[in-house]
Amino acid sequence: MTTTHHIKVNLRGGIVAVGDLLPVLEILQQVGVKEVRFGTRQQLYFEVENEELEQIEYGFLSTDSEFEIDSDDYPNIISSYVTDDLFTQSTWLREGVYRDILDSFSYKPKLKVNVVDNSQSLVPFFTGNLNFISSEISNYWYLYIRFPKTNTLYCWSSLIYSFDISLVSQHIEEVIWKESDLFVGREEIDGVILEEKVKDKGNYFSQELTTPLFLPEFQLPYYEGFNKYNDKFWLGIYRRSELFSVDFLLDICSVCSKTRIAQIYTTPWKSIIIKGIQFLDRKLWNGVLNKNRINVRHASNELNWQTEDLCSYGLALKHELIFHFDRMDLRTFKLCFAIKTNPKSSLFGSIIIKRLFLDAEGEWFDVLHTVDFNPYSKNLIPYAQRVSRSELSDILTRLCNYHYELQERQSDISTSDHSDYAVENDTSYELVVIHQCIECLSLYDPEWGDEVANIEPGVAFSMLEETYRCPICAAGKERFVAVNKRNLEIIKS
Repeated sequence: MTTTHHIKVNLRGGIVAVGDLLPVLEILQQVGVKEVRFGTRQQLYFEVENEELEQIEYGFLSTDSEFEIDSDDYPNIISSYVTDDLFTQSTWLREGVYRDILDSFSYKPKLKVNVVDNSQSLVPFFTGNLNFISSEISNYWYLYIRFPKTNTLYCWSSLIYSFDISLVSQHIEEVIWKESDLFVGREEIDGVILEEKVKDKGNYFSQELTTPLFLPEFQLPYYEGFNKYNDKFWLGIYRRSELFSVDFLLDICSVCSKTRIAQIYTTPWKSIIIKGIQFLDRKLWNGVLNKNRINVRHASNELNWQTEDLCSYGLALKHELIFHFDRMDLRTFKLCFAIKTNPKSSLFGSIIIKRLFLDAEGEWFDVLHTVDFNPYSKNLIPYAQRVSRSELSDILTRLCNYHYELQERQSDISTSDHSDYAVENDTSYELVVIHQCIECLSLYDPEWGDEVANIEPGVAFSMLEETYRCPICAAGKERFVAVNKRNLEIIKS
């Protein structure tokens, strides 16, 4: 009986040296593997049959590659290194800093670690358990912890130094797994207790957290095709099937070697990027694309989707919905979509299509969107429940149109009028307005007040002093948005 095995190769930080990738591809070619794919955490996947497994294991051990067979115990560390020079505005976070941080990890994390520049929007901020986000202070990072099996976010009370990131991560992981009854899968988790226990393990360089994290408005950059930057070009390659042929990747390695390009980058959108292409070398790259019949410049409304890794069902549904979007000529600017078939998967999206079940009557889905359609949020508002597959495309069309209607409303009213306007004009569901911090996602509910700030129950948000700050991350009052308490649902992934 033939058994198929899924092999995962971690490409730490989404970076792979051509000299490291080439021997891996040659091993795959020798055993007859034709295609590979990339994952949402910038890793590489391929499949082998049982009789080929021993040869793969032996070859990979000789290349010192980080790989797992039919498991994902050690998630890839992801980073926004791919965006450096292309999509970032950072003044201090450059190649050397990323390299030093990634090289400092002397252990294999079981928690998901993200190392991300705060000025870009290609690589998600909060899809990890330990989310390090650059601050304005050179070599210091915000840390947002998303506890395992929850969407509870905790903002670390101080900024973390670049060269302490690996040690802090290791100590956090040790505490969380040792005391999982306190920090895993609970509805209420005290991050302060975790922080105290971690700080007992060692001394770290830190800076006082005086300014709340400010994230850019989400707009997924176009990450495909030839694009000019500085005096060079970069090439982004997306595959509709998610499959990259081994022969094509070998051709890429060959051209990189000829033109002195040392690295290839992977993205969380299952694509790859090659930087540093000289103008005179574009002919070589076009030759590779021609030889392998590679199409570029797909429509933007096809590039803003995330599906689970190795999920043919989600990919097929994505294609079906994109076909409908194309036929309707639907605008999806500043939106991104995620298809979830596994409730534990952590995908990035402002609109979530959640598969429920299949029964004798058909397939059923819930359609949800994040607060203010902000994909950085993990708080989801149900839009339509128990939707059939035949209704799904029409529901999504209406939801996209609803998003732009909200944008039009908000452009016509002041921030202070926002919550009143929503109560008076939105009759789609009962509104009970509370306010949420867009930095750490904590809530201010007048029913409870704020014990930390000595605010008694019954005080409306509009009555709070303008100096009011979030009790968790110290964000100012202006960083809170109105949300509907009745329909706010915390989705655990």
